[in-house]
Amino acid sequence: MRLLVLGGTGFVGGATVTEAVRRGWAVTVFNRGLHGKVPEGVHRLRGDRTAADGLSELAGGQWDVVVDTWDGAPRAVRDAARALAGSVGHYVYVSSGSVYAEPVEPGSDEDAPTVAADADALDGDYPRLKAGGERAAVEILGDRALLARAGLILGPGEDIGRLPWWLNRIARGGEVLAPGPRDLPLQYVDVRDLAAWLLDRGSEGLAGAYNVVSRTGHTTMSELLDAAITVTGSGAVLRWTDPEPILAAGVVPWNDLPIWIPLGHEYRWLQERGVERAYAAGLVCRPVAETVADTWHWLREVGRVPPRAGRPARAAVGLDPEREAALLAATAPPA
Repeated sequence: MRLLVLGGTGFVGGATVTEAVRRGWAVTVFNRGLHGKVPEGVHRLRGDRTAADGLSELAGGQWDVVVDTWDGAPRAVRDAARALAGSVGHYVYVSSGSVYAEPVEPGSDEDAPTVAADADALDGDYPRLKAGGERAAVEILGDRALLARAGLILGPGEDIGRLPWWLNRIARGGEVLAPGPRDLPLQYVDVRDLAAWLLDRGSEGLAGAYNVVSRTGHTTMSELLDAAITVTGSGAVLRWTDPEPILAAGVVPWNDLPIWIPLGHEYRWLQERGVERAYAAGLVCRPVAETVADTWHWLREVGRVPPRAGRPARAAVGLDPEREAALLAATAPPA
């Protein structure tokens, strides 16, 4: 198979390139050439897709599948899809569950309404950028477009830092504020399982929208944090705390305490999306212990969470140590 990855050095793009190389595919990446490396044997084309004539290096190429991870202006997806319409078999656009129009009912599937978006837009918030990218891909390529609406993505290479924050925090040891309940069901996808699914389904010509994320309860908050203690060899002690005092202290789920969204929260649907369509299309999710262990191994090799390749930096995730200490003191059980 001949694969083109638009990007290819970031989190999802890099994992997709690595998996395709492992399969023996002929891989080309297209990016500005300013960030990251690619495996030996990968052909690298340079260009800025947002610039006039920035896609010229793609002219004359032929590929079976293109994977596009773009999360900027939808017009860039439109222009790329238009430029590649005659030279690629299938277009896989890595989208997001953020495209759904709020309020979203937990358990909603791919038929839930999405935000209003414009395929020709040059700006917008993240949900509209991704929804506009979806619209652009479908408008140009129709049933040759696959929309992979990923959810929480974890695993080696994570450039947001949610799981790395927990690993680093637990590695420091001591009492750790563990947001309850222990059995809180989590929903996420390992980036390597996402990459494998993108390549499998793209090469088959699957079309339409899919929520590409695990079933809710693939793991729990307790299983995730226990796995982190195991792999780090830490003597950390998890102080399980009910959601109410944490929320009352102004702690923001998902950001201050990454991954965690308590039951009943307005954004709980981010951990409870319907995924049967993706599972019917072959999605397989590895055990959480493997994701945690491999992420810790990678994190120790690189030393820190890398910057997001070619994208603006996001606000740091994770609770400030002083805030955590204050919460631990405030919620300490009676002596």
